[in-house]
Amino acid sequence: MEHIVIIGNGIAGVTAARHIRKKSDKKITIISGESKYFFSRTALMYVYMGHLKFEHTQPYENWFWKKNNMNLIEGIVTKVDTDKKKLVLKDQTIISYDKLIIATGSKPNKFDWKGQDLKGVMGLYHKQDLESLEKYAPNTKVCQRAVIVGGGLIGIEMAEMLRSRKIPVTFLVRESSFWNGVLPNQESEMINNHILEHHIDLRLNNNLKEIIADENGLVKSIIIEETGEEIPCNVVGLTAGVSPNIDFLNESNIEIHRGVLVNRFLETNIKNVYAIGDCAEQKKAIGQRRPVEAVWYTGRMMGETVAQTICGNKTEYKPGHWFNSAKFLDIEYQTYGWVFSEKNKSENEWHFQWQHPSENKCITIAFDKISFEFLGINTFGIRMRHEIFDKWLSEKKSVEHVLEFLADANFDPEFYKTHEAEIVAKFNQEMDRNIQVKKKSWKRIFSKL
Repeated sequence: MEHIVIIGNGIAGVTAARHIRKKSDKKITIISGESKYFFSRTALMYVYMGHLKFEHTQPYENWFWKKNNMNLIEGIVTKVDTDKKKLVLKDQTIISYDKLIIATGSKPNKFDWKGQDLKGVMGLYHKQDLESLEKYAPNTKVCQRAVIVGGGLIGIEMAEMLRSRKIPVTFLVRESSFWNGVLPNQESEMINNHILEHHIDLRLNNNLKEIIADENGLVKSIIIEETGEEIPCNVVGLTAGVSPNIDFLNESNIEIHRGVLVNRFLETNIKNVYAIGDCAEQKKAIGQRRPVEAVWYTGRMMGETVAQTICGNKTEYKPGHWFNSAKFLDIEYQTYGWVFSEKNKSENEWHFQWQHPSENKCITIAFDKISFEFLGINTFGIRMRHEIFDKWLSEKKSVEHVLEFLADANFDPEFYKTHEAEIVAKFNQEMDRNIQVKKKSWKRIFSKL
């Protein structure tokens, strides 16, 4: 019987295993180095905040693997021998395979900061990070202040978690505005203000120089690179992004770069070896997507795709239109298609922006200034329907069409105030007075409200 070994028990690896089992009776072994059973990584913050217990983050019962005839091994792979088709675990256990799927996910970035391995320094990615937070930041008696380094989505999640327990937080962000490499300026500025409103000490244009230890090897303080200021703290959260967790492949024959290099079928350079999820890197990027995508839903899609190929139906990985969602403290965020920041957008990408005068709600719609083709949308504080924007992007609808039917995409609960009329009115005003856009004819938009 063909033996499929999957290294990694996250969303990509478990999805691959589930779909292989649905389609075949192949022998399946999953090797997990983080936790015995699969859990929702994005739910870790809610465990710390008291909204969930850890067992609530597990979508499958503990008997799921046995019931579905999957062999689950707790261990860490240290060596992959593709010539002999064998894996070596940290405890020297040897596992043979016929086909191998690498789904080892990501690890937090570190930049050789002095003190980065002290007790009380952690990321927010693994179950062990949650355990470290509970140990070193259970309350304000143990942790008088935390410093978070890195201004991405994981950083703001950690800030929200710590503030839920009243722990003061200093947030070091090297950019001039929060996440301004991704968000247009209006949105980034709104998030800056929102962070400050939550009594978080936001330090823009600030980098970490080093982490200082006390006499017991615990975090005592940090030093800021630019000013030399020392900030006393008991916990340091390193959230300056993640990178593929592939160090164990350095001496293998598998081709790696930033991640494990794969083609459109998620195949590596070695026959019968595949890579999926955060650790996979497309040799040639798909459209405008990044070669490595550390996103939950793409890991799931890769798992489904590789299962098809392994079960005899060779299938190309096609992730479709980009979308994502997140939460900045109290503000929900969604993005569909492509809306680039000012520093990254192309010459032809035009932005229409609307922001509520008093509430934390705004949208940015990107479109081609020549053809008026709709390119993407960011929404903050307004829920939108994924399937509608996916359809409009596939059909290459115009920005006029999107605005005319924007109310159809609204997914806010009943009785929420809607803003489509104001959004459309602002668009018409801007188009009326913009000389450059007037060079192309356009139809005036009328809201369907």
